[in-house]
Amino acid sequence: MTTVTKTPQATEPASASRDTAARTRRSERRLALVFLIPTVGGLALFTFIPIVGSLVLAFFKWDVISSPKFVGLSNFIDIVADGTVRRSFLNTILFVVTTVILQLSVALGLAALVQSKLPGWLRSIFRSVFFFPLILSAASVSIMMSYLFNQQFGLVNWLLGHIGIPAVPWLNSGPGAIVMVILVYVWQNFGFSFLLFLGGLASIPREVYEAAAIDGASGWRQFSRITLPLVSPTILVASVMAIIASLQIFDQPYVLTRGGPGDSTRTAVMVIYESAFQQLQFGRASAIGLVLTVLIMLVTAVQFRLSRRFVFYS
Repeated sequence: MTTVTKTPQATEPASASRDTAARTRRSERRLALVFLIPTVGGLALFTFIPIVGSLVLAFFKWDVISSPKFVGLSNFIDIVADGTVRRSFLNTILFVVTTVILQLSVALGLAALVQSKLPGWLRSIFRSVFFFPLILSAASVSIMMSYLFNQQFGLVNWLLGHIGIPAVPWLNSGPGAIVMVILVYVWQNFGFSFLLFLGGLASIPREVYEAAAIDGASGWRQFSRITLPLVSPTILVASVMAIIASLQIFDQPYVLTRGGPGDSTRTAVMVIYESAFQQLQFGRASAIGLVLTVLIMLVTAVQFRLSRRFVFYS
């Protein structure tokens, strides 16, 4: 008597389905890797490797021509003793304090005015107008301003001459050069903070202001008691980004004044550039860059620490 063995047919489609799903997952993983390779490779080549190289190079003396020579902490000792480096960091701190205060104040004030007083179509126009300088290159803006405020043939002094005011050395005196660098930087960069504040103000419910008005709160009291606390998270984000950017200020002072007169507008990033690409002291430049990076990290950490007291989340 012959026994016929029957193979269950129901398991074959299930097994084939699992194999197909596994192949699909493997294909998707390979495709994801293909798309990730350019991004990861670019980050490694242009970000991670240069950062590691700069950290290592800070402890060496290297002029590109000769072989690197390990000098330990010598580069850091030299930059502490260098008056130009100390002055550049003091200038950078001065620029940071003044530009951030002006940038955030102007941006918040204009954002509050635009958000509360203007119709929607005019609000859109002002958003575009105030943001437009930010899309221009800092070098082109600085070149334009250097012609406008040139002492001999600048348009501003030409107009002042027509009303009997003598030519002003906007870029040829220490105080004038500092003021011009600050104003040009703020004019070009406040538009980003302005847009951030517009978004923060738009998220505040109008009913809060209506209730305050019914209780008799004035416009300034509404601004100080309602607007500032409720927009404080946006102020934190805007201030962090503004401080990090202004600590790296380079284009405006380099194009407008080349760091002069004297060292009055020379910044830390300018000293890094001059040390590396003019004096070929790449170890010294890396050491200054490392100090600047640590300073940025410390300032940012302090901001987030202080934000626990002054930032209110609704």
